[in-house]
Amino acid sequence: MQPTPAAQVYVSRRKQIRPDRPLLSVIVPVYNEEDVIRHFLEATRPVLEETGFPFEYVFIDDGSRDATADILTEELANGLPGRLLGLSRNFGKEAALSAGLEAAKGGIAVIIDADLQDPPELIHQMIDGWRAGYDVVYGLRVDRTSDTLIKRSTAGMFYQVFNKLSNIDMPANAGDFRLIDRTVIDALLRLPERNRFMKGLFAWVGFPSMAVPYERPQRKAGTGKFNYWKLWNFALDGIAGFTTMPLRIWFYGGALVSLIAFTYALYLTLRVLIFGIDVPGYTSLMVAVLFFSGVQLLSIGMIGEYISRLFNETKQRPVYLLQDVIEGGPAKDGKPDAN
Repeated sequence: MQPTPAAQVYVSRRKQIRPDRPLLSVIVPVYNEEDVIRHFLEATRPVLEETGFPFEYVFIDDGSRDATADILTEELANGLPGRLLGLSRNFGKEAALSAGLEAAKGGIAVIIDADLQDPPELIHQMIDGWRAGYDVVYGLRVDRTSDTLIKRSTAGMFYQVFNKLSNIDMPANAGDFRLIDRTVIDALLRLPERNRFMKGLFAWVGFPSMAVPYERPQRKAGTGKFNYWKLWNFALDGIAGFTTMPLRIWFYGGALVSLIAFTYALYLTLRVLIFGIDVPGYTSLMVAVLFFSGVQLLSIGMIGEYISRLFNETKQRPVYLLQDVIEGGPAKDGKPDAN
């Protein structure tokens, strides 16, 4: 679909104010990635140097229990540009991304995982999209054969449910891999909530966006840190954080069940008045009791999900705590473009 003339004018205006060589911050959350982190550096440094931009790494160690922090500390001591933020414990990827956004100094930032399932070579295409005027250029996974069938199916269902229930449009199969302009970073830093679902926040802030399709390969090394239970809770956080539609649906559902129950009660009353006393069966009575008990418990549980989020927000605890910050070399200039 072609953009509207107004959108074309806006993107053109954004294109005209792009700096020639902004500082590029590469935000990398890591958790027990000792097997792959050196491969990641070997794959990304040549790509960053080819951009012609000065660049820095922003690693966020989310409470790793292996040698990930030691390897990165050694690399930073040897002149790797950027810094390592060590969180005091494992706060989760969403908190780690928030820490990385706050620490990034660049005019643009690329968010990428260390497992190399997001090809660093796409950074060049993302920069081209940014120069064309787009403030967000995200990677769109068109082939997820590296994931299990269950994961692909549940991920597809989640995106469909989320987009139908919420008032924002979150691109399906778009992960955290993306390039964002400083304007977007500053907008994200203004959002104060503690229960953070970053994919939803990226969509909520808006700004002109474009997709870069790619095929998702297998992990270079190491093992994934998400299991299905964590993914389920992650999806629940996303839906509860961006829409109250489940509460509204349950309100209408409760109203419908109440109407049916009232109608049936009226029917029983009239039947007794007309035909005399009728003793109902035990089975039908137990079915009704169990059904309405289940409905009530489900309703209380759904309300509890939203109340728990209100509880976490009112405590106003920080999203993460820093244990240390290890500085590396200064931002390194990439090779000038051949053009």
